[in-house]
Amino acid sequence: MTDADHADQELLVDSVPVARYVLAPDLDVTHGPRPYLHPVRTLAGTPVSDALPADHVWHLGASLAVQDVNGTNLWGGRTYVRDVGYTWRPDHGRIVHTGWEHLSTDRLDHRLHWCDPTGAVLLTERRILTASAAPELGDAWRLDIDSALTAPADRDVVLGSPATNGRPGGAGYGGFFWRAVAAEPPEVFTDSLTGEEAVNGCDAPWVALHGRAPQGGAYTLIFTGLGPGDRWFVRTTMYPGVCVAFAFDHTATIPAATTRSAHYRVVIADGWLPPTRSPCDPHPASCVDHGVVVPESRRKVVFVTHHNCMIAEAGAGAGGGGLAGA
Repeated sequence: MTDADHADQELLVDSVPVARYVLAPDLDVTHGPRPYLHPVRTLAGTPVSDALPADHVWHLGASLAVQDVNGTNLWGGRTYVRDVGYTWRPDHGRIVHTGWEHLSTDRLDHRLHWCDPTGAVLLTERRILTASAAPELGDAWRLDIDSALTAPADRDVVLGSPATNGRPGGAGYGGFFWRAVAAEPPEVFTDSLTGEEAVNGCDAPWVALHGRAPQGGAYTLIFTGLGPGDRWFVRTTMYPGVCVAFAFDHTATIPAATTRSAHYRVVIADGWLPPTRSPCDPHPASCVDHGVVVPESRRKVVFVTHHNCMIAEAGAGAGGGGLAGA
């Protein structure tokens, strides 16, 4: 492949740059080199991601990263060792881009290898990133990521985390991870839970994070994408982050010659969207809020995923528009 094949790519929504995809970062191996999205911005330009922060320099915007993949650290930083704690070990691998399937300003489709420290391939991946407008929300857009991780034909691949390796305290991170940026600890909530302690480790269909960037702009991020056995890992006090955790309290195995497929969606909105959850079929008119129908004139459908949707009454927020201004 040429250098151009490894060049950073920009995702655009209606000609507005919203995210840069860093394809082949030139980083020390202890940072867990991998493709990542940063900076990610709202349509108004407010930054909502962070990369290489001083507190955890291996946090790289929005990326897929796992600390234990058959014993290889593909997260970065020290490895948690049972009965020992965090330890620097020569166990860091890389996630590398191997070729494009499709390349455009709103859709990136490529192939990757998850490699151990020797360069041997642990997993192959097909990943598709799509950026699209969310006109029903006003100042918002959607990021969709489809990932298919395939194990080799001759062996299973076990995914683990510090928690599965003995660390207490709900440190089951590793999976699709978003390192956010905020001037002060953000708010995190689901349909029924509020705060880091309550949300961390839950299996709610969605998680929302509301923060304010250091430059002052308010934003809301809404995450979906838990698969079977996944849990949400969240942090707000130590740092702002949300993760679809593959091995929160139990290891996850990709059997030989099989594929783990997942779809993650993040809604990136300016201002504050206070959502509620409602079971519904794919038709917005059938949405109800805990058994009470929300009149169509008073609701705004945020998104539909499987058989769940998120709604916000049109009167919620400043100006009656559902999304408060920055």
